[in-house]
Amino acid sequence: MNLRDFARAGHAPTLFSAFLYFDISFMVWVLLGALANSIVPDFGLSDAEKGFMVALPILGGAVLRLVLGVMTDHFGARRTGLIGLMLTLVPLLMGWLWADSFSKLLLVGLMLGVAGASFAVALPLAGRWYPPQYQGLAMGIAGAGNSGTALATFFGPRLAEVWGWQFVFGLALIPIVLTLTIFFVCAKDSPDQPPAKPLTAYLPVLRQRDTWWFCFFYAVTFGGFVGLASFLNIFFHGQYELDRVQAGNFASLCVIAGSFLRPIGGYLADRFGGIRMLVMLYVGAGATMAALSALPPLLAATFLLFAGMGMLGMGNGAVFQLVPQRFPKEIGVITGIVGAAGGVGGFFLPTLLGGLKQISGSYTSGFLIFGIVGFACAAALVHVSKSWEGRFVAHGGLAANASTAERAVPILQRGAQPAAALVEVKSA
Repeated sequence: MNLRDFARAGHAPTLFSAFLYFDISFMVWVLLGALANSIVPDFGLSDAEKGFMVALPILGGAVLRLVLGVMTDHFGARRTGLIGLMLTLVPLLMGWLWADSFSKLLLVGLMLGVAGASFAVALPLAGRWYPPQYQGLAMGIAGAGNSGTALATFFGPRLAEVWGWQFVFGLALIPIVLTLTIFFVCAKDSPDQPPAKPLTAYLPVLRQRDTWWFCFFYAVTFGGFVGLASFLNIFFHGQYELDRVQAGNFASLCVIAGSFLRPIGGYLADRFGGIRMLVMLYVGAGATMAALSALPPLLAATFLLFAGMGMLGMGNGAVFQLVPQRFPKEIGVITGIVGAAGGVGGFFLPTLLGGLKQISGSYTSGFLIFGIVGFACAAALVHVSKSWEGRFVAHGGLAANASTAERAVPILQRGAQPAAALVEVKSA
């Protein structure tokens, strides 16, 4: 891949705007997880309640991603992003000035989902500017905005120690307003916008088996990343008896790996194929989570989480190297659907970890189950890729265009004549 050609292929100010919108929104989305160790003493929460509290914003984001995905297709990504940023101000004001009970805080958490729904806007906004061979890198750069989780886990506990957790919600209003201003000035919709479709036109997408496969795969990569990002403060504080700031430091270190390696995952998927990359990443993530179930000493656990979250982050980029190739004309709605599935996965993981900790007194079973799911994803992808290669991607998940067609033909020849196979790849 020629990075100079990549820079000329799209619109850099929009790509930056998409990244910034995603980054600051994700910072807000996981604020409850970042502030959890300061909130828990005020309300005397159980392990299960801790897990549910930090998981609820992720569930809200899963639902609202569907809404913002549809709005992106109908009204444009830029306009939808401006609406999303303005709506994000509401739960921040409520968390600062109103949330004085656990039930009120849960409502704030659910409404913070609008920040997590930024995914369904930022990725189409960026991706529509770039041709198929650059989708992995473009989506990876925009998606690296999940680094906002590291901002929350690093700064949140520190600010809460000085001013209290409620005031941190008020401080978060500042970067949201600044992002809203930059987004308004710099973001532009691609001239290649697909025509808006009626809502009934989206139903066929839901009937596609591939839609549900992508939902499953993303529920594990993104769900695993954001679920752990929300829960690690609690894990380090409870398992290793670190203070609030120390727990935030260790959590931030692990989150950074998943955040900044996402573009690398997209780039490598463009270079070597999304299927090939994802199989390796699922096996690696499964192995690290299985090893973590032994609850090793702090440094070993940190290394395993750093490596595991790095692979999950790269997996996020690799999944979205494949999605636009399968659904190039429905990128807005498919991003909303698959993104929602990622949010559902992120809701279940901290709920599972907190619930099993309360039942068994240990995090062992939760991490072991997650590790098994990682291995299951690798096996499922090997199975389903047999029907993908030659239909919308070349061998290994490479983009099915003229430059990769010749490499795809030998695989396709197993079930088709060479000429027919080449035509199929070129027309994908």
